[in-house]
Amino acid sequence: MLLPIETSVRPKRPPYANYLLIALNILCYVLTMRIVVDPRSGLHFLDLRPWAQNFMLWPQRPQIWQFVTYAFLHAGRQMYILHLFGNMYFLYLFGNAVNDRLGNVAYLCLYLAGAVFSGLGHSLFHTYPVLGASGAVAAVTGAYLVLFPNTLITVLYWFFFIGTVEFRALYFIVFKMIIWDNIIEPGLSPAAVAYDAHLAGYLFGIAAAMALAALRLIETDPHHRDLWSMIQQWNRRRRFRNMVAGGYDPFGPSPEIQIAPAPQRSPLAPQPEQADPIIQSMRGEIADLLRRHQSSEAAELYLELLEADPTQVLPRQYQLDVANQLMASDRWEEAARAYEKYLNYYKGAEQTEQVHLMLGLLYSRYLNKPQLAVSHLRAALDRLTDPQQIKLCKEELSRLQERDSF
Repeated sequence: MLLPIETSVRPKRPPYANYLLIALNILCYVLTMRIVVDPRSGLHFLDLRPWAQNFMLWPQRPQIWQFVTYAFLHAGRQMYILHLFGNMYFLYLFGNAVNDRLGNVAYLCLYLAGAVFSGLGHSLFHTYPVLGASGAVAAVTGAYLVLFPNTLITVLYWFFFIGTVEFRALYFIVFKMIIWDNIIEPGLSPAAVAYDAHLAGYLFGIAAAMALAALRLIETDPHHRDLWSMIQQWNRRRRFRNMVAGGYDPFGPSPEIQIAPAPQRSPLAPQPEQADPIIQSMRGEIADLLRRHQSSEAAELYLELLEADPTQVLPRQYQLDVANQLMASDRWEEAARAYEKYLNYYKGAEQTEQVHLMLGLLYSRYLNKPQLAVSHLRAALDRLTDPQQIKLCKEELSRLQERDSF
């Protein structure tokens, strides 16, 4: 038995829309369920009120509203409250992060559209009525798979032993929740579960989130790369491997790099015609991302550019923008290398004193390289004019000297 109990994603803001959906599902359960006595056994059980059955999805004679209302009803007699609890548990587990990433309005639209598409998926293959939020929750889980594929899911297991283990979301959701739970297991032990509705929900959630990511309609997260970005990265690396196999040497002489720190230089900093087309394409994409203020994606692509050709350097302002983004993302080593490239290729340019100061702080506070820190801080101190920056620089130098004295 495997049960996911935690994810490594922490929402940055309260997921109000997800809380609202959970509350609505619970409220609908309370309003639509009744206690019934079995005349044969005398046992009490929960069952759906007769009037509420009109809000189930009846594939043979469906009403438009049923494609939404069925997702707010839950079974009673056999599954009791477990049907509701299971759906709300997974909605809470995966929905909070998706809500945070999409925003409240877009998240509500995803949930409701997921309910509609999962209802359509069930109606295409079956004639018996269906109810439950499982299809909508599957859509949310599919969106989580796309938006947070590399996050970790803590899973509780119990067979002969009880313990926990962590899986990447991409693998756990695809292989356990989609393939095993909805394709393989139904063939081993058939049950009265709308598996086709689940699969349709997963398909819709994955497709919708991929479309949003591909069209750049959602906010990017520098700490959690989405599946679309991973596919783009894989494709660029595939093309690069093909180039290398065809004779391209990324570590050989690189005459195509054009370095010109003059202020009038075009911000695109075009390479000569003989430059490699894929390298050119990556540089152009970085420039395009920065122009659209998508700094985190630009920084990721910059790192891929360096993997393809470590000698590459961006135009002056773009190089600085990428270095600043890496610094803001707590990627200290990558940020330091980007700042160093800026200083090496654009000597005498504006803002070099701030770059020296930033490198001094990086080497001092995060990378534990005091000698490099002192060198850059002294270079910055000779050129800084801002009183606050001068004070900061002197304090950091003093702190390093005090540390060395012990």
